[in-house]
Amino acid sequence: MILIKGGRVFVEGKFQERDLLIEGQKIRAIEKDLEIEKDSIINERTRVIDARGKLVCPGFIDLHVHLREPGFTHKETIATGSRAAARGGFTTIAAMPNTEPVIDQPGLLEEQEERIARDAVVKVYSHGAITKGLKGEELVDFGAMASLVLGFSDDGRGVQDRELMKKALAEAKKLDKKILAHCEDESLNNQAYLHEGDLSRKLGIKGISSASEYQQLARDLDLVRETGAGYHLCHISTRESLDLIREAKREGLPVSCEVTPHHLLLADQDIDLEDADYKMNPPLRSEADRLAMLEGVLDGSIDIIATDHAPHHVEEKARGFAEAPFGIVGLETCFPLLYTYLVLEGLISLERLVEMLTLKPASLFNLDTGVLEPGRDADITIIDPEAGFVIDVEEFSSLGKNTPFKGYQCKGKIIRTFVQGKEVYPGEGRNGVEKE
Repeated sequence: MILIKGGRVFVEGKFQERDLLIEGQKIRAIEKDLEIEKDSIINERTRVIDARGKLVCPGFIDLHVHLREPGFTHKETIATGSRAAARGGFTTIAAMPNTEPVIDQPGLLEEQEERIARDAVVKVYSHGAITKGLKGEELVDFGAMASLVLGFSDDGRGVQDRELMKKALAEAKKLDKKILAHCEDESLNNQAYLHEGDLSRKLGIKGISSASEYQQLARDLDLVRETGAGYHLCHISTRESLDLIREAKREGLPVSCEVTPHHLLLADQDIDLEDADYKMNPPLRSEADRLAMLEGVLDGSIDIIATDHAPHHVEEKARGFAEAPFGIVGLETCFPLLYTYLVLEGLISLERLVEMLTLKPASLFNLDTGVLEPGRDADITIIDPEAGFVIDVEEFSSLGKNTPFKGYQCKGKIIRTFVQGKEVYPGEGRNGVEKE
């Protein structure tokens, strides 16, 4: 057994001083002042972790990551990506299907599950593709894949054909699965690499218009009205998209959305054009868009935070801004960045941040995790809120080092991560009573 003692434990939506007892894979008890001497269920073999001054949270959940395996293992693998998740305090992640081959049929999903069972140190779910090969031409066999996936997504590309998207939503509805939509009208993105705004105009180049996102979202919401299907918008980035989501929720439509840390913290005015780690899709938008995203977090219009962890090899990002691939890593930096630059700045509460990383994603996708309760899996993240550090990509567990946040000063260091009672970060092999 493991006794986590004296920490500020996140229970019933707030942090409270409690002790937490793990037995096997489960949480056995959460109480004040659990004592070894007084409690017969705790014996001399119990490992005791002194968590005074620390935050004890449900393990974080990220519904949107790219693990790159199979096909792109020079960028990331299930092993390295899951270790990066553990280091970032994430105990459950969901992988997008844009691998090679694309995860678009049951046999490939079964092979992926074998890799996950063999190599992953955290819980890993798979999303299946919406269309075969992510080509946007023909739907996958939703029925054959439904039991093996968390949801369906063509992330990386928007489904351009309206009727095909309508059929996808109808199929998902039949199976009680969600569509996770990457909204991007390719006729409006100008094949560009920056937001269409002040920076692109200053440079005299075409940019990716906000309309490429919100117009396709408007189309999709009309289709949700027709089909009643569950719909989740990936990586929301524009004010107009947020307004559409708000209206859809007021109507009672079954819609939700996520925002990334980078769209909460950065805008196009922050871009260093000498550093392709600032290149992502959707792009960093205007400062007004960024502030709108923050407002959406505060008023509950935005449901969850997801990293869109998208590792690339250093040589790929070295091609220059125009030629480098889109994407940044985020699993290992998510919490410290948001804690430091939003919570400690008084912009959002710690409770709201933790809720968006735990309870909210779990409830959206019916996952039996995301809360600390007796009888639940012991998926637990322990954080030192006072520990300061500098983001150093050379310390990453991920193969991807592509982040614009390198060198940022942070607080809120992840010090331990448990999945089903097993310590997966910083490691195994500790016994007895420990002082943090």
